[in-house]
Amino acid sequence: MRLKSCPVRIKAAGENEGTEDGVFEAIVAAYNTDSVGDRIVPGAFAETLAEWKGRGDPIPVLWSHMSADPDYHIGEVLQAEERPEGLWVKARLDLDEGSKAAKVYRLLKGRRVTQFSFAYDITEGSWVDQKDGEPYYELRRLKLYEVGPTLIGANQATELLDVKGERHARGAKAGRVLSAKNETTLKSARDALRKAADDIEEVLSAVANSDETDDTSDDEKAKPTPPAAPEEPHGAKESRGARSEPASPRLRADLALLAAEVSMLTE
Repeated sequence: MRLKSCPVRIKAAGENEGTEDGVFEAIVAAYNTDSVGDRIVPGAFAETLAEWKGRGDPIPVLWSHMSADPDYHIGEVLQAEERPEGLWVKARLDLDEGSKAAKVYRLLKGRRVTQFSFAYDITEGSWVDQKDGEPYYELRRLKLYEVGPTLIGANQATELLDVKGERHARGAKAGRVLSAKNETTLKSARDALRKAADDIEEVLSAVANSDETDDTSDDEKAKPTPPAAPEEPHGAKESRGARSEPASPRLRADLALLAAEVSMLTE
């Protein structure tokens, strides 16, 4: 679940502004590009609003997403619809004497709270490149969980951490894709690692075969020594091919080199 906030635009709050006491109207999500590169497109809330309406359940109004404390479930959305400027809601707060909702209502009317926030998940979205300007992440379909006023939008901290961690990958706020450049780099690294793994398997197999040969040689050494062959003429030994050094040390050196290459690729 994600959180996002925007400045409150109170349409009306209270009897003096044409609504009944405890009721307010506000734009809680705007169709623009925010500070972390997200842009909600018109229609992004259509499906989730239809789901809420179909179930007959009211969208909860919470103070600062504090769902664990029932006292901060301060009201319910009476109406919600997408308008040209964004997601509009008409909501009613539970104005029991001494309740958290009553205090929040006073803060809203006094304009001492200037942000709304909503909790959501991304159902559909993708990066959009612009010829002139920075790319942005287009939020095309969202699943809405709750809305509510908050002093400081929680996403200002959480979302900035995500962007900092993925700045060069342009990506991955939950379900998001890597840039083409970084995807190519990762695929190249993956292919190199796979090749290194294949080479290691080949070397290990050769080492195993070499060890078996060494074991056979040991068995042969244990057999009785056959009679010495007649001495060869001087210079005959030099005419034979020189015996190669044991394979195991050389193969083990190759294995160490491959391991070093894999380590460099994964750093």
